[in-house]
Amino acid sequence: MKLHLNFATHDLAASVAFYRTLLQAEPVKHYGAYALFLTETPGLELALDLDPQACICEGAHYGIVVDAPEAVDAAIARLQAAGYSIEVETEETCCYAVQNKVWATDPNGRRWETYHVLTETEARDAAAVPACC
Repeated sequence: MKLHLNFATHDLAASVAFYRTLLQAEPVKHYGAYALFLTETPGLELALDLDPQACICEGAHYGIVVDAPEAVDAAIARLQAAGYSIEVETEETCCYAVQNKVWATDPNGRRWETYHVLTETEARDAAAVPACC
């Protein structure tokens, strides 16, 4: 089973470069106005459609949960090496769990977190972080 997402993008080349880095994958299809990524880890089918009129007006964010903290470290290294702006959180309480994570934003403003849960908690968020996600 795979999750399918289809995102409109103002700049297909920039979006392909971002998702190539985030997903550690090459698109299986790549045309002038369309690209498709298929990944097993995570199980994802991500389609990108060029649409200069696209309005990205949502408050959602997206995430990739990984099995080990080293995978978060690897994502940090990949994103930094590719020149993307990132935010790193270490041992932060968010959504009833202590997590290590890295945030990056795609060229259209969609925020992605790559994270590893260190332990579950009874607290939703850290006191100093009013809205962690």
